[in-house]
Amino acid sequence: MKKPMLSWVLLFACNLMWSLQFTCIKLVQGQVGVYFTVWAPMLLSTLFLLPFVMKQAKEKERGWNDVRTFGVLALAGVFPAQVFMTWGTQYSLASNAAIITLALPVITAFFAFLMLKEKMNTARWISFGMAIVGVVLLSTGDIRRIDFSSKFMIGNLLIVLAIVGNAYYNTGCKKIADRYSEIEMVFFTYVAMIVLLTPLVFYFEPHIFSSIRFFTAQTWTGLALLTFFHNFLSMVLFFKALKMLDAMQVALSNYLIPFFGLPVAAIGGLLVTLGNMGVAWADKPWTPSR
Repeated sequence: MKKPMLSWVLLFACNLMWSLQFTCIKLVQGQVGVYFTVWAPMLLSTLFLLPFVMKQAKEKERGWNDVRTFGVLALAGVFPAQVFMTWGTQYSLASNAAIITLALPVITAFFAFLMLKEKMNTARWISFGMAIVGVVLLSTGDIRRIDFSSKFMIGNLLIVLAIVGNAYYNTGCKKIADRYSEIEMVFFTYVAMIVLLTPLVFYFEPHIFSSIRFFTAQTWTGLALLTFFHNFLSMVLFFKALKMLDAMQVALSNYLIPFFGLPVAAIGGLLVTLGNMGVAWADKPWTPSR
């Protein structure tokens, strides 16, 4: 019982951190482009993970098969999940994104059936039904504001593709979870993503590098939260839980994201306010007291 309970605690923490994503994208989109929003936090997270991976590399041999494995997962899974979600959120409404994201557990269950031969039993169907009812009750505000008109069609389509990529990646990682540690799976995925994204960042968004010194406290707050919580800590904990649970069970935990959405947005607003106050205080000329 200890391992399943620990897994659900880890998933609870992961979804709390993942619920930061939409808020953080909104925080940085005024100064940072789509590709840089994904690339920079991944690059920093990869640097954080490097010492741990180098320590493990002494015990294991890796080759071209590993490069191919994570190349496919990055190209078909993480790239659309991260880039299309960031892009789609900017061209759609937050309420649309929240509702479309509810399809993630269902699509993941489909991939788990195809790739892992996992099957739905009575208990799982009942659990899915209860979770869907609960998340609909929590999302009534988003449901009222939902707008699937042609104005947001491109953004909504990108979000759908992001959800499909996310489901494929989660299922694919479950398939190889016995061959890699949690840190290795995050690290190798991000290395593949950095290879894919670096040319796009320097081609489409080279101006961002010269404007880094002008980033506001809001932008730095968003990038910092994306780096540490969304790309680093949450993913390590997620893969640890994925090793102990079925992909379908892990997917069901994503329905916790709407539950965390409101408090996370409030916390994000508080952090931005404190960041702006800190910058204002630091820039205030100092005068000696008499």
